[in-house]
Amino acid sequence: MPRWYEGPLAAFDTETTGVDVEHDRIVSAALVIQLRPGQTPDVSRWLVNPGVPVPESAQAIHGLSDDFLCRHGQPPGLVVEELARALAACSAAGVPLVVMNAPFDLTLLDRELKRHRAVALSAYFAGPAWCVIDPRVLDKHLDRYRKGRRTLTDLCAYYGVTLDGAHDAAADAAASLDLVRAVGRRFADRLEPLSAAELHARQAVWHAGQARGLQAWFALNGSAEHCDPAWPLRPEPQPGRAIPPAA
Repeated sequence: MPRWYEGPLAAFDTETTGVDVEHDRIVSAALVIQLRPGQTPDVSRWLVNPGVPVPESAQAIHGLSDDFLCRHGQPPGLVVEELARALAACSAAGVPLVVMNAPFDLTLLDRELKRHRAVALSAYFAGPAWCVIDPRVLDKHLDRYRKGRRTLTDLCAYYGVTLDGAHDAAADAAASLDLVRAVGRRFADRLEPLSAAELHARQAVWHAGQARGLQAWFALNGSAEHCDPAWPLRPEPQPGRAIPPAA
């Protein structure tokens, strides 16, 4: 049986109006599917007219202006429906979904679906449960004590993965997919015994531990920053409770 990191993988990424999953919006998204290493991937792209102004700080990151999105973007309700169905199709086919910092992109998609379609992301996964692989969680667990930042750009540089056009959804998704394969090969002795489904379950535990550790560090340094332990999807805030800042 081929190792999961040498088999079919799909990768999902978004560009957004900001970093608040409860209130910010998707402006572009991509799904990259590759059946085996080295094969030219199948790339699907979406542009969204979010219906709200895109802050200049966000435009400076991804280069998508209000005017451009108004002229070329699709309605958000249409896009998030297509995205949810595409991700569910990957799950139904048994293809693991690579998402760098999954609680951000998947939670944002969930909130956009509730906003525009009045349905949760989980409603689209009627068949097999999804299997998510998050290179950020993997790297933090497998190389716990390495110093330095762990953004997609940093991880690609460390693992020797090419990232052309950072902050383009398709480029970031493709790099995340290659990054997971690189992490799998480097830590084959620790990852090979695990199926993708077993790895999904373990990442939820690893991420929770990572969040608790970071929360303790923030508290020690007098910061009120909140680290949500939920992975790969954050629960919706309870009515009447303040939404903590994302970590």
